[in-house]
Amino acid sequence: MDFQESMNEFLVGLFRDIMDIEEKAVITSEFKDISNNDMHVIEKIGINSEAKNMSMVAKELSVTTGTLTIAINSLVKKGYVERTRSEADRRVVLISLSKKGKRAYEHHKIFHENMIKATVEKLTEEEKQVFAKGLSNLKAYFEEYKKE
Repeated sequence: MDFQESMNEFLVGLFRDIMDIEEKAVITSEFKDISNNDMHVIEKIGINSEAKNMSMVAKELSVTTGTLTIAINSLVKKGYVERTRSEADRRVVLISLSKKGKRAYEHHKIFHENMIKATVEKLTEEEKQVFAKGLSNLKAYFEEYKKE
C-alpha cells in the first residue's frame, strides 16, 4: 500500500473512530438525553456570559437557522439551553446555556482536552510543529472545499 492509500485509510478510520468514541465518552448517564450533534450545538453556544443570536451559531455550525431552531427547541425542552429576546431588538432570539448545558459543555471540553493531550504528549516540540502544520493543511483543504 502506498503513502496516499495508507493516509486515506488512516484518516477515514480516524474520523470514524473519533465520532464513535466521542459519542461513548461524552454521552454519559447524566447526558443520555442528547446526541453528539446536540453536544456540538452546545459547544458552539459556549459558556460566555453573553448570549448569542441564532444566526451566529447557525453560521458557525454551517447549518440553516431553521435546522438550528429544531435542535434548539429540543435542547430548551431538555433543559440545556435558554432562549431570550434581545432587549435592543425584540425580533432577535438569543440563546445561552443553562446550568445543565454548562455542565455538558465542560464535560465535552474535558474529553477534547484529554484527546489532544494523549495525541501530543510523547511528541517532541519539532514533531508537534510538523503535526500542527499537517493538520493546518488539512483544515485549509476542507475550508476551500466548503467554498465550492
